Amino acid sequence: MTDIPQLKTFDVSLSPTGVAEIAFNRPERYNSLSPLVYEEWRTAIRWAASSEDVKVTVLTGRGKYYTSGQELAIPEMTPEALDNYMKRSEVTKTLTDELINFPKMLIAAVNGHAIGYGVTTLALCDVVYSVPDATFTTPFMKLSFCAEACSSVTFPRILGTSRANEMLLMGRTFTAKELEQAGLISRTFPTESFHEQVMALAEKAAEFSVNAMKITKELVRSVDRELLLSTNVIEMERLGECMTSSDSLESMLRFFEESQKKKKAKAAAGKNKASKL
Repeated sequence: MTDIPQLKTFDVSLSPTGVAEIAFNRPERYNSLSPLVYEEWRTAIRWAASSEDVKVTVLTGRGKYYTSGQELAIPEMTPEALDNYMKRSEVTKTLTDELINFPKMLIAAVNGHAIGYGVTTLALCDVVYSVPDATFTTPFMKLSFCAEACSSVTFPRILGTSRANEMLLMGRTFTAKELEQAGLISRTFPTESFHEQVMALAEKAAEFSVNAMKITKELVRSVDRELLLSTNVIEMERLGECMTSSDSLESMLRFFEESQKKKKAKAAAGKNKASKL
């Protein structure tokens, strides 16, 4: 059996029947996407794509969140910071390329709330399952960012233009039920049995011919592959422009200020509650 990558931010496993599970494993950080997470996600996806022992891949998370999206930091405009951003941007771009080109069945098992890149990449998976109480949001406008992971193409196609714009342009939070009705999510399963039911479906799919699944996926995906790859290039260029703009810097600083106020208010409320007991 192929060597399973040992990663710091993911829990990766492979069943004897060929089902690979790649799980975000930073529950204490709500599975946020740090630079290391992007790198290790790319490593795990490349392993699953190339390993002959892997037939079906399940992407999921540990804890209450699927992923809370990019781990934000107070922005800096130093030459070193900009150089680091360019390196991170290239990793994100190539990760998206890997998801677009992934040759085998890729199942997203959304075990909890999903934000940002964790939402947009769902449209690049073959099947999406979710727990009923998961929520989905892309707060790009709040941070003065733009669409990513080909969502400028995939979301209008799947959700329809109006709902896609509510998510991408207005930052509306959608429920699992709404996205199931829209077609992004295939089915929801009860939280208490979610992991078991999804893995059972993946195991069933692993019984099928890998070659037949690869050919069928190629027939389904090949029509749009070049469009998605070129869209990824354009989106990443535009995202770089947005993230290094004065608008984004101001938005991110405002975001951190609001977050600090919420934390202080929550801590004060906790102290007041404790004093009354």
